[in-house]
Amino acid sequence: MQDRGVQLAPDSTDSLTGEIIGAAIAVHKALGPGLLESAYQACLRHELGHRGIVVESEVPVPIEYRGLQLECGYRIDLLVGDAVIVEVKSVEKLAPVHEAQLLTYLRLARKTKGLLLNFNAPYLRDGIKRMVL
Repeated sequence: MQDRGVQLAPDSTDSLTGEIIGAAIAVHKALGPGLLESAYQACLRHELGHRGIVVESEVPVPIEYRGLQLECGYRIDLLVGDAVIVEVKSVEKLAPVHEAQLLTYLRLARKTKGLLLNFNAPYLRDGIKRMVL
C-alpha cells in the first residue's frame, strides 16, 4: 500500500531518517512498548503519511539467483520516500540477526540507508539502529 504525499529527493535521506525517527517517537509515546510489530508498523505508516511523507508497506523483496528471479515471501516492513528501508521490531533486545536482515534487504532492494526500530524498548531512542550499506 502507498500513501500519497511529498516524494523526497534521494539525496535528502539524512533529513528523511530524522523525520522517520520523529514519527516513530510520536507513535511510541502514544502506544508505549509491549504491542505486536504489526500495530507499530500500521501506526508508523499512518503517522508518516499524515506528515506528507510517501510510504509503502509490505514491499516484496525478490531474490535473484543465477539469473532467476524468485519470489520467496520476503517483505520490507516500510519503504519511506523510495529511499529508506524501515524494519519494525517489538523484541526484548535487537540481535545481530535483525541487523543482518536489514543489511540483506538493503542489498537486495538496492537501497543505501535503513532504520531498525525496536518499539519494545522502554525509551525508543534505545531501540534505534541506523544502518548504511
